Order: sequence, then structure tokens, then C-alpha cells
Amino acid sequence: MNTRIDNQPALVAPRGSVKNLPVNLFGAVMGLAGLSLAWRLASNVYGASTMIAQAVGMTAIVVFIALALGYIAKWATYPSAVKAEFTHPTAWNFFGTITISILLLSTVVASYSAWLQQIVWTIGAISTIALSFIGVTRLLKGNIDGNHAVPAWLIPGVATLDIAVAGGSLPMAWAHEVNLFAISVGAVVAVVFFTMIFARLVHRAPLAAGMIPSMMILIAPFEVGFLAYVNVMHSVDTFAALLFYFGLFFFIILAPRIFRPSVAFAPGWWAISFPMAALSNAALKYAAAQQTIALHYLAGVILVIVTIAIVVLFVRTLHSLANGQLLGG
Repeated sequence: MNTRIDNQPALVAPRGSVKNLPVNLFGAVMGLAGLSLAWRLASNVYGASTMIAQAVGMTAIVVFIALALGYIAKWATYPSAVKAEFTHPTAWNFFGTITISILLLSTVVASYSAWLQQIVWTIGAISTIALSFIGVTRLLKGNIDGNHAVPAWLIPGVATLDIAVAGGSLPMAWAHEVNLFAISVGAVVAVVFFTMIFARLVHRAPLAAGMIPSMMILIAPFEVGFLAYVNVMHSVDTFAALLFYFGLFFFIILAPRIFRPSVAFAPGWWAISFPMAALSNAALKYAAAQQTIALHYLAGVILVIVTIAIVVLFVRTLHSLANGQLLGG
């Protein structure tokens, strides 16, 4: 019987409770922030209005604040629910979306305050490195079920690459060494994890329907790797081109497998947003460096596709929130 000693009812989550707020919803912040950066690049490549980038960036900030307050409330009210997510063999990986969101938001706030950018980036860098440490340490304990090698592993595993994506041009003397450390960790972990995940997808049962959108994360190591490498090296060379083109190749393979009517909408769909936004950013930077008509058209098409995808996800998420399905449990 769910009663306390004082005959008051035990704490039970009502329908629409923050207890049902999924941590993977922070992927929305990643996608929006990445889209903001893409439109900022588009203003240089195509002359697009900077107001678009600013509007999307402000939306990312507002969404992050709302989700952060909601998840803090969940932690304070239902700590066991947060613990269950953090100890879950696959769901815990999405905590990386929080730290990556902080890193990406540092680039969004850069246009308002360089001082604030440095503080936000430092917080994001420290928390991202800590989470990557936890992730690798957990795996080295052994006896991991091979079926748990899912694309979401790449979120905290290669999140350190985003440190260099967001901080490649920061002026602090120590930032360059942090960026090099971040790229070294992210690059090696990406190679190891990508191999393990790819083997699992080939040799074991297909992913559950709800996890299919997360397959888009597989392009992230290449496109985020491109952005991190270019931001630190300050040039687009042959190695960067190889990263970009393989990510594009894999996107073309994965898109038909993911964008199917049979895959129902859920918060997990936000997993497609940042990898696609990273692809758009990489395409825009590569097109700007190469100055060819074909690449400019390609980058423009990708930007339009990513924008439409994120707008649809945003609208569907608001609708799901309004009708009670999002937090309905």
C-alpha cells in the first residue's frame, strides 16, 4: 500500500510530470545551436540575413534554460528516476547532450559577450571531459552486452571533439592545449566506438524502431571531426576533405533507412538534428574554402534540408508537449 506513516499519499508522478522528461530532449538544444551556427556561416557564403542565426540561437538558449530547469526539478523531486537514466546501459549516453549543448551555446553567446563565451565554454569543456572519462571507465569494467553497442555511445564518447569545435578560436593561451587534448581523445575513441557499433549493426539484430533515428549519430565523428580539425588547424586540407566526404557518403546511406513513415515520432528523433547540422556546417565551410559552384549548391541544399528537419521536429515536439504525450510517461 503506497502510504506514509503519517497517512499522507506517497510521491507518485502525475500524468505530464517532469519525472517523464527524457534527458535525450537536450538533443534539441544541440540541433538548434548547430543550425544557428550553420546560418551564421550561410550569411558569409550566401549573404543570408544574420537575423536568422540570431533567432535560432536565442531559441536554443531559451530551450536549454527551460529543459535545464525541468531536469533540475526532476532531479530534486524524483532523484531515483534520474539515477535510473544515468545507470541505464544505453540511456545514460544522452547525458552527453547536456554537456555538448553547453559547449555549442558558448558559440551562440559569443556574439553578445566574449567573456561569457569563455566561461560557458570552460564549464562545457570540463563537464564533457568528465563525462567521457566516466563513459570509457564504465566500458573497461567488462562484461558489456554486445547489443548495448548502439550509436548513442558516440555522444559522450566523442563529445570531446565538440570542445575544439566551440573553442578552436578562443584567445586563452591554455585553450589550444585543451583543444589538442580534446581532439586526441575524441578521435581515438571515435575510431574504437565506431568500429564496435558498426560490427554490432552488421552481426546482431537490428536496432529497435525507437532507436533508428539515432543511427544518424554515426556521421557525427566525421563531420564534427572535420569542424574540430579545421577550427584548430585554421585551414581546410586534404585530410579535412576526406572526413567531410565520408560523412556525406554515410549520410546518403543512412537517410533512407531513417526517414520512413514507419518510424513514429518521439523525443529520440532529435538525435538526427545535430549530426545533420554538423554536416551542414562542414559543407558550408568546405564550400567556402573550395569556391566551386557545385559545392555551393550542395551546401545550400543540405542547409535547407537540415532547416526543414529541425523546424518539423520543433513543431512536432511542441504539439506533443501540448497534448500531454511528451511528458505523459
